[in-house]
Amino acid sequence: MLKGFTRNFKPLEILSEEEIEAIHRGTLSVLRKTGVRFESKKALKLFEKNGCQVDYTDNRVRFPEGLVEECLQKCPSSFRVKARNPKNDMIWGGDTVYFQALSGTGSVDLDTWEPKTPTRKEYYDAITCLDALPNVHIIPWYTPWFGFKNIPPVMAMPEGLAARLRNSSKFTCSNYSMGCEVFNIQMAKAVGAEIRSSMAASPPLTFYEDAVENAFRTVEAGFILLITSGSVYGGTSPATIVGSLISGNAEIIAGIVLAQLIKPGTRIIVQDFSFPQNMRSGSPAFGAIEISLHQVAFNQIWRRYRVPIDGGVSYPGSKKIDYQAGYEKAITALIGALSGTNTIWIQGAMYGELAFHPVLAIIDDDMVGMIGRFLRGILVNDETMALDLIDEVGPIPGYYLNKEHTRKWWKLEQFIPKVADRLTYPEWLKEGKKDCLSLAKEKYQEILSTHKVDPPLTRSQEEEIERILKEAREYYRKKGMITDVEWKAYMKDLESPNYPYA
Repeated sequence: MLKGFTRNFKPLEILSEEEIEAIHRGTLSVLRKTGVRFESKKALKLFEKNGCQVDYTDNRVRFPEGLVEECLQKCPSSFRVKARNPKNDMIWGGDTVYFQALSGTGSVDLDTWEPKTPTRKEYYDAITCLDALPNVHIIPWYTPWFGFKNIPPVMAMPEGLAARLRNSSKFTCSNYSMGCEVFNIQMAKAVGAEIRSSMAASPPLTFYEDAVENAFRTVEAGFILLITSGSVYGGTSPATIVGSLISGNAEIIAGIVLAQLIKPGTRIIVQDFSFPQNMRSGSPAFGAIEISLHQVAFNQIWRRYRVPIDGGVSYPGSKKIDYQAGYEKAITALIGALSGTNTIWIQGAMYGELAFHPVLAIIDDDMVGMIGRFLRGILVNDETMALDLIDEVGPIPGYYLNKEHTRKWWKLEQFIPKVADRLTYPEWLKEGKKDCLSLAKEKYQEILSTHKVDPPLTRSQEEEIERILKEAREYYRKKGMITDVEWKAYMKDLESPNYPYA
């Protein structure tokens, strides 16, 4: 089982107990008075059956406080998640922190910084890279990209999940669109893995039918449900951090009530995917420090609820792999980890969800290793205090380099990055003045030439995945969701060397 990183000290907090209680009471007020809109007759009937006030004219549900408290208590405070390879299983909750790669709609050329659409081979290679990186614990949906060349949009998610199952044995996720979760659930079961899927609110205070239907299917399959609010404060939630917290938490709790009514004890992880609005452009302000303020408060509230937390989404505002991208991602991820997030998104993502690159994921993995080392803290015992050794060495001319204590402990105390430049200046000049981007490019090629997924899919598992994909292709083709032009390009792609399972 993956250990991840354990925070060995008290989490960062910025709210008083009185402020937490005020936010909690405010959230209950929104749920009771304002309510949440659900575009699903099935959900509305379930809510009404369990004592909620349901207005069928505008599909609005108002929640009694007792039901809310009861459903929050039914959420497990920690739970095991099952990967394709048991060595990659995890326990979510408590003081443990795991890191997951981030996604992009497409790739980018590292020389020109122009956007580009990846090929199937580039998609598979990027997953191989993520499988090799030691601090990528989770490979989520849409990762590495939302699709690749010659793939009809409606098949992007099933093909993406198949690619992750083929090229990694780490825990992965899927999501919903046009009912594709039906095929995704089948594929996960075919290889003996669990997946996490989501129920995403559409702020303000709304869940559309596709999100609700996916929640029913995910919960009934016994898988993990991530419930998320993705507001832009000042746009789809109040401009104040506390107002957006109350609005977002009301959405998330409404989703929790639904999930626990479908199946009590359902494993839930909650996500804060909110950003301030850039009032000049209207777009989300990626990389803003207010994201971290929101995250710390969100984490403090949900630790009180004892529900595992997914957050710390580290999208930078920069469009390149540069200093700005580094400090924006590092600050968001570090503050999220210090304040109690259980899973953090970071490796590979560039501006917003517009771009991903595996070379950046390699650099980010070093950053995650540094954060993990900080979370471990300082071990204080007789051996680490080294009083006898200090007495033995004494003042100058004594030194510690030749001591057994040094040989043992420097490797335990220090984090050694894989691609960061740690050479002395003369060594750096002699070695060609390579920066971390150049070193990461070299590391990427090394990974592609040496890394193998452990274990690969068995023949029967691969055949079952291919059968499910074929069923999905035919289903969407008959539904008219794949055009003749898309179908022709798709079939040609399946016959090419880029498709090793044709």
